[in-house]
Amino acid sequence: MRAFVFPGQGSQKVGMGSDLADASTAAREVFEEVDEALSQKLSAIMREGPEDQLTLTENAQPAIMANAIATLRVLEQDFGVKLAEAGSCVAGHSLGEYTALCAVGAFDLTTTARLLKLRGQAMQEAVPVGEGAMAALLGADIDKATALAEAAADGEVCEIANDNDPTQVVISGHKSAVERAVAVVKDHGIKRGVLLPVSAPFHCSLMQPAADRMAQALGETPPGALALPLFANVTAAKVSDPEEERALLVEQVTGRVRWRESVIAMRADGVEIFVELGGKVLGPMIGRIDREAATHSLITMEDLETFAKEIG
Repeated sequence: MRAFVFPGQGSQKVGMGSDLADASTAAREVFEEVDEALSQKLSAIMREGPEDQLTLTENAQPAIMANAIATLRVLEQDFGVKLAEAGSCVAGHSLGEYTALCAVGAFDLTTTARLLKLRGQAMQEAVPVGEGAMAALLGADIDKATALAEAAADGEVCEIANDNDPTQVVISGHKSAVERAVAVVKDHGIKRGVLLPVSAPFHCSLMQPAADRMAQALGETPPGALALPLFANVTAAKVSDPEEERALLVEQVTGRVRWRESVIAMRADGVEIFVELGGKVLGPMIGRIDREAATHSLITMEDLETFAKEIG
């Protein structure tokens, strides 16, 4: 069994998707549709930068999605590999869950781009700049990270945002609390803590205003039927019901990304091969979660051609 997985924020870089767009009409059409949906030349920012514009949450989220969907469309249209036939399930890391839903037809491309633009803006505006922070805890498992977050909170918010793999957990919350946590990582048996260059404290309770805005938006444009089941971030469990998934997308804004548990759950469900589209972030994480799992990270035309030949 094969799972198709989609990367989250942090995987953006200037030049992303440009080789695909130069080589494939299918990719170009994705970027053009996203530009039109957002009434902005996002594809130009993706191709040429500047980097600080691409890194803005409201641009990074639809850009990462567009790149992954362009990769998928090239795989499907140019190489004849259909996701619904080649895969048994999908999953995405944070915003990647929206990409996964687009990939299985629950949202069309225009709707996905607009939802992610709004999600990026809502997350950015939920907490005044400079009040929140996130940090990656390296050499930390979930138990050590939880103990550290609880110790550092001291009446403020300091919560687990991402349980990425057995060696990396991300915390999120008030800047002072996150900085306190980073200062005492060694006391908790954690190798080091690194403050992340993000503009807001994602996936913690401070994001409630953004969750409220997404609840309204998803009420107006709920997901439709899913061609394949999805493993949801906040439950690490399989979902096929669009109404259930709509509620989980709202919860996801403030909730923990249970990526490590999701991979374990997919493996328990029979998934042997993980195919990451549009990045090389999740593949290495999956390798650290389960060394027996096979991973492919598909970014270039060459990657896609090799993969298509392999599955024949």
